[in-house]
Amino acid sequence: MRRFIYILAGLLPLLLFGCRKDYEAPVPYNFANQPGQGRFTPAVRQAMEGVYSVTEGAGQFGDQVVLKWTYTHEGSDTTHYLSIFTGVDAGYFNLEIDPKADSLAMSGYWRKLTNTETGLARLAVQTQHNGQLKPFTGNLLEGDTLVVNGAYGGKTGEPTQTIRFKYRRPINPRPFSIMAHRSGGRTSDLLPASENSVEIIKLASRLGATGIEIDVRYTKDGVPILYHDNTLNLRLIQKNGLAGPIENYTYQQLTSLVRLINGEKIPTLEEAMETVVNNTALNFVWLDTKYIGPMDKVQAIQQKFQQKATLARRNLRIIIGLPSTDAVASYQALSNKDNTPILCELDTSITRSLDARIWAPRWTLGPQTDEVKAMQAEGRTVFVWTLDEPEFIREFIAENTFDGILSNYPTVVAYYHYIDQ
Repeated sequence: MRRFIYILAGLLPLLLFGCRKDYEAPVPYNFANQPGQGRFTPAVRQAMEGVYSVTEGAGQFGDQVVLKWTYTHEGSDTTHYLSIFTGVDAGYFNLEIDPKADSLAMSGYWRKLTNTETGLARLAVQTQHNGQLKPFTGNLLEGDTLVVNGAYGGKTGEPTQTIRFKYRRPINPRPFSIMAHRSGGRTSDLLPASENSVEIIKLASRLGATGIEIDVRYTKDGVPILYHDNTLNLRLIQKNGLAGPIENYTYQQLTSLVRLINGEKIPTLEEAMETVVNNTALNFVWLDTKYIGPMDKVQAIQQKFQQKATLARRNLRIIIGLPSTDAVASYQALSNKDNTPILCELDTSITRSLDARIWAPRWTLGPQTDEVKAMQAEGRTVFVWTLDEPEFIREFIAENTFDGILSNYPTVVAYYHYIDQ
């Protein structure tokens, strides 16, 4: 009966959203993306990360939130961002440092991914001592409590509604992989960047991800690219008159004639991996083999960028996923399998026969506690995919068996993981 419930829950989003009308949720804030940390020194950022009680604004954002810092690189420049995960309607805040402020101030926007609710937000960091608020200077005295105060609004309206978060405890320190589906999230969730684009890869960590899953296909002339569906269609690309299997088009045709929903080009796998290594803090890449055919080009790119990450002293794992027997056959046909880490989505016997170090079963099969523990006892990592239902995300994390979750809603996975005790 429980297995049936998992399967039904997996179908529910399709039933609810398969025939929905077009709608929009444009980001109401223009990011300056200014490098530097300003007044937000490493000590300040470290002190701020944690689980907070919501003392003002709970009706909109729930009774507790998680604050987590991340960053992007551009050459030698680092730009810091604060994410806040609310646990309500896959909600999150995306904030940047306000370099003009004479205090610890941030500006940005909030969004709920399960609907179109969004708005501007401005926040500042203070400390509370004996009921009195004062600016936070980076040092917490005995009896001080961090408080994040500010205001939020709706859509592009001026933030006028009070919001306040009060520090409660540190975030859960247990290692756990939070992997974003389709390189960061789905186009259908109205994110500010298209799925499987360079831009969504740069955004992924601000949505809660510590790693990403990338959908790999080949063009007609054999170039590995990022694209989820097997055809060009209006779900993923702007109208241009082209249709049919993506493998029918050369890379030059796709580059010249096709734009993703938000205007981006379809990237090559090499461009995507350059972005991961050079611009992000992501520590895991799952290369999902959507194509049927030789794996040697993907293997070469995997090894090239694993070496680049190592030389850059990046803690990054790049894994080729095997979702089907065809993918297994392509892997087995490789002339040299050295330095080719793989992940197997098939059953435990096939995973063992391949000596795959990561097993990744579908979430609708349930927690599979005994199988998961057996695989982990053999030194394997176990992920589960693609889990989007918040209640099941909470349940799977609370059971503390899986080593990571692949989801279209990394914001939800981040929330439930970081609040777990």
